[in-house]
Amino acid sequence: MYTPPFFKPDRTASLKFAGERGFGTMCAFDGHKPTASPLPFYLSYAADGTPQAAFHVARHNPLVKLADGATSWLLAINGPDAYVSPDWYVSPDQVPTWLYQSVHLSGPVRLLSDGELSVQIDTLSEKFENWLLPKKPWTSGKMTAGRLEAMKKGIVGLVMTVEEVEGSFKLNQHKSDADYVAIANALGAQAHADAREIAQLMQDARPEAFANETKMLERTAP
Repeated sequence: MYTPPFFKPDRTASLKFAGERGFGTMCAFDGHKPTASPLPFYLSYAADGTPQAAFHVARHNPLVKLADGATSWLLAINGPDAYVSPDWYVSPDQVPTWLYQSVHLSGPVRLLSDGELSVQIDTLSEKFENWLLPKKPWTSGKMTAGRLEAMKKGIVGLVMTVEEVEGSFKLNQHKSDADYVAIANALGAQAHADAREIAQLMQDARPEAFANETKMLERTAP
């Protein structure tokens, strides 16, 4: 991933983003062409601190045959994104751009055993069911044993040992306070939810710029 220094988050922030997002596109190369699947996942950590991304796919997914435990795959995780119009800047002579958050995890992928797959299913569903609290979480225990086993036969569990973590959080960090605030305010006024989320991320990242804007408005108020 190409990332200018001012857009590059540290490893901890990148892994936190990936773990909280929990959904991405897994990509591999079959020797002739790339193949990819969008899928949910969760992160765990080995005893030595190495991140691991666990997931499952349909048994007939082409990715299954490529999981040799040695060849590196890529998991691309994207967050909100938004277009920025040059008209929104305070400074002249600007160009259109796009703001976004994205993290790439890469490393070899191996198959999970049947026992590991059961843990993966339960851990994955627990992660996302917790998003729905106070709803009582769904668990695989609500299924009849026969039905659960039949469903498990249709999927294959996999886990990536994450060897490389790359991130790009492009939020106009290199712009002046005036331009930064102007873009965040413009995005915050858009109807698209991603634009408003980017605006909030910008405010969270540089709160002092918005505090200075408020003070300036107070001084100039009649």
